Amino acid sequence: MTEIAKARQELIESGLVLEHQGFGDMTRGHVSVRVPGTPEHYFMKPHSIGFDEITEQNILTIDLESEIVAGTSRPHSERYIHSEIFRVRPDVNAVIHCHPLHAIAFSATGHLLRPLNQGGAMFSGHLPVFTETMDLIRNKAQGAAVAKCLGAENAVLMRSHGVVICGGSLAEAVVNCVMLEEACRIQLLASNIGLDGFEFPQEDVLALRHKVTRPDQFQVNFDYLVRKAKRAYGL
Repeated sequence: MTEIAKARQELIESGLVLEHQGFGDMTRGHVSVRVPGTPEHYFMKPHSIGFDEITEQNILTIDLESEIVAGTSRPHSERYIHSEIFRVRPDVNAVIHCHPLHAIAFSATGHLLRPLNQGGAMFSGHLPVFTETMDLIRNKAQGAAVAKCLGAENAVLMRSHGVVICGGSLAEAVVNCVMLEEACRIQLLASNIGLDGFEFPQEDVLALRHKVTRPDQFQVNFDYLVRKAKRAYGL
């Protein structure tokens, strides 16, 4: 399988995982991956379909000006998020924007994410919040504002809207998305009882963060999530 074919196949598989995890919000979520060998272009899910409906035939190729290079499907109006992050982050090869239930609820609390679990250890102290608007990101300036808020991190909460997640690979971005949603859910659940001030030493948190963010761990867990989603959809 060529690198191009592999990237397109992983985009399709990422969509299956994201839908199976409940991140689709009907047709509103989107995911992209850079075109191998052509970093100024990226493959992206089209508008009007669910995450689980991405196919070889409907994938779009888009450039950093958010213009369609190849494909006939309708593009997402929020593709500017992807273009502007890819423009300023050469280390990023995949971007996800979606609306996970618990992450949205947590974003509206104004609280900082704490290291209450592995996902919390990944993102605690590394989770900016975009507050300029809860509306859709439909132009270059808004996309650039999201990219600026993201900075050098791999996730940003969009208050009362959703999340933007990125990674050096689709495997990393998808697993980041799953783990951030889990971290938000756990903190919301714990908050119902009441959080005390206890936290493990920072060196423990950093050691755990290092262990769960290794590239091999992202790939192993992504492969599992793909198998799980395919079983659920009878594929």
